[in-house]
Amino acid sequence: METMTKAQRGRIAIRTFKITADALALRGYYKPSGRSGQTLEESLKMLSPEIYGTMNDSRIIELKGLEYVTDRLPKGVEECNRIILTAEEKLDHTAFEKIVPLKRRRVSYRISDHEINFIITQGMSEIYDILTHLTFLNIEAHKIKNQILDESGNMTAEWVVLEKSVNNSSLQGPELDRALWNLSIILGRTFSETRETYQYLEDSKNAKQSNNGLFKIIYDLGIRALEDENDKDSMLMIYFTPSLRDMIGRHKFGTLWADRVKKRILELGFEKRPLHIISANMHSVMNALYSWEALKDKRGDGKEDLYEFITRAKESQSRIKSFALDHGLYELPDNSGFSIDCQIIDMAAFNGIEIHPEVQITNGYAPEHKPVILVIDYAFGAQAYEVMDELLSPHVIDDSDHFFHFKSISIMGKAGILPGQKGDIMLPTAHVFEGNPHNYIVENDLDPRDFDGSIPVYVGPIVTVLGTSLQNTDVLEKFQKSTWKAVGLEMEGGHYHRAVNAAVIRGHIPRDVRVRYAYYASDNPILSGQTLASGALGDEGIKPTYMITRVILEKILN
Repeated sequence: METMTKAQRGRIAIRTFKITADALALRGYYKPSGRSGQTLEESLKMLSPEIYGTMNDSRIIELKGLEYVTDRLPKGVEECNRIILTAEEKLDHTAFEKIVPLKRRRVSYRISDHEINFIITQGMSEIYDILTHLTFLNIEAHKIKNQILDESGNMTAEWVVLEKSVNNSSLQGPELDRALWNLSIILGRTFSETRETYQYLEDSKNAKQSNNGLFKIIYDLGIRALEDENDKDSMLMIYFTPSLRDMIGRHKFGTLWADRVKKRILELGFEKRPLHIISANMHSVMNALYSWEALKDKRGDGKEDLYEFITRAKESQSRIKSFALDHGLYELPDNSGFSIDCQIIDMAAFNGIEIHPEVQITNGYAPEHKPVILVIDYAFGAQAYEVMDELLSPHVIDDSDHFFHFKSISIMGKAGILPGQKGDIMLPTAHVFEGNPHNYIVENDLDPRDFDGSIPVYVGPIVTVLGTSLQNTDVLEKFQKSTWKAVGLEMEGGHYHRAVNAAVIRGHIPRDVRVRYAYYASDNPILSGQTLASGALGDEGIKPTYMITRVILEKILN
């Protein structure tokens, strides 16, 4: 029998995880410790994603992966043995506690001490993301469970001490160090590794109330896994409601969201103006256009470069926004549950406003031809197709189609890089879908020559992946070192691209619409210490973000 390569095994694992997750969503429920859950677990273990580090080592608990997952799941999920995934529920005016994770735009409700409800608005990508994280947590929970009882069935001395630590809210000084030392034995990690994760979770717990702290998380995971084994009635169950299954594949939230955006454009009288879409965060375009004028008194000698100035301007966001709202910027926060906010910027209201000298734009259009910029917040995975497909579709007024004048579509965002480092820039020549034969050539209106050369720019195909948590070195190296010569991976570009192509085919937008894709590297998933689990870019991300923003604005406004 022919031996498979590691990359082939990885691709099979990703496909198995996806097919199983799809089947479970249609079935309506599963037990992570049951047969179906074991299939997901085996797939994840076979894949061994870089972001989950030492997950496959039964002797030690993966702490960086735990930090990553804790930031993206609701507080207290480790305590629950009933997890419900639903479509939209009217729960805002109930007694249930509403929970938003620290680093994901998703809403959950704590129904009881042991039950939590996820509201799914972003489609299958969100479901894959949640199931991947829950599968990882279950693997770690059962590793922790093995540290609770000794060979005689008695509770270990280390677990007795942990139980006391969980119930002591005033641990500090030598007492805290002893508790962390004891916890490090349970985790199979060094004292310094344990203390680092404890401090990371404690900081976000104190600042944002986003988790329960390391001692309680470990204790609850272990006890829940022990109950899983000893009491079938208390086994962890994950449910998918019929309303969620009916919603999958429909554009319920996208339609509501896009209709509201288009109605606002009509209310402002911008329907005949050239319209430019930028998918970006909610601060970079605003800061690039307005901060120099809004913060005149902070310019110093006026010779500070754009990126240094923006770094200082981070402390004055409310002042910049207030100025922008008086000079052509209109905010459109999402109220549909789609979790994508928007800004509309009227460049006709921009007369007399100074922009930082390094942003070289002329803005020399007649008022009726001055661009309108629609900034839309980041989508999540396959949600990007729904976003762009609905946005580019004609707006129906009195049973007649109304078309907007879309001139360009610019997609900027974060991606994992393969040949470079964090903070580098990638320009795709194609989007290649992982796990299926869908590939799209990009006629990219961005070129390395548009950038100033101070940051490396990599050009080549970019892989659109099922999820950032479902990647490993072997699969990614195959994409990079084979004839694909891929330079990066991300979750949205191929979905955006598919919607743009469909809009051209259907006659919703002209064939010559300018399309721009650029990504900055938030991580390198094949380099140890540079995965997403190693932390965010922080201020290092300002230069590549604003370099891409500057180039896109120059393309639109010149």
